[in-house]
Amino acid sequence: MTWLNEPRKWKFDNQRLTVVADSGSDFWRKTHYGFIRDTGHFFYEAVSGDFQVETEFSGEYAKLYDQAGLMIRLDETIWLKTGIEYLNGVHCVSAVVTRDYSDWSVLPFRDYPGSLRLRLKRQGGSVTIEYFAPGAGWVMFRTTHLSPAATLAVGRTVAAPDGPGFEVVFSEFHLTRPV
Repeated sequence: MTWLNEPRKWKFDNQRLTVVADSGSDFWRKTHYGFIRDTGHFFYEAVSGDFQVETEFSGEYAKLYDQAGLMIRLDETIWLKTGIEYLNGVHCVSAVVTRDYSDWSVLPFRDYPGSLRLRLKRQGGSVTIEYFAPGAGWVMFRTTHLSPAATLAVGRTVAAPDGPGFEVVFSEFHLTRPV
């Protein structure tokens, strides 16, 4: 695995990834906010064909837009990030799908248990996002077309757009391909 925008502080030990997001880091393109940012941290590997990726992570979210989760990326104009994003004191399941312009979906996770299990499934050019909710099991959050490209970068992402940075621990990460 390799980094896009390696953070100043991180550790990978026995399959556990601990990252401190640098202040001002983010992934975002265009929309009404009027800026492009491609400075978030992304620890990834190149994956060809269909796959499923699953992770569990927890973070010390404290400032607006603190975020962590999974990313699938073709390049700086085509990517998807999803996970927990901290909005006005509420942990939200969040997804940003970018095909030149970013769009953003959020769902308040009012019973946030302190960590999130997240799963992405790629089938052809489409990706389905699911999260695990205690008492409900796997919940489908979004399905989107991303890219039919043969190979995409897949991995964990962290960013702290407005805050001083925060720590995230990815305790699990599993990447599987259909048999």
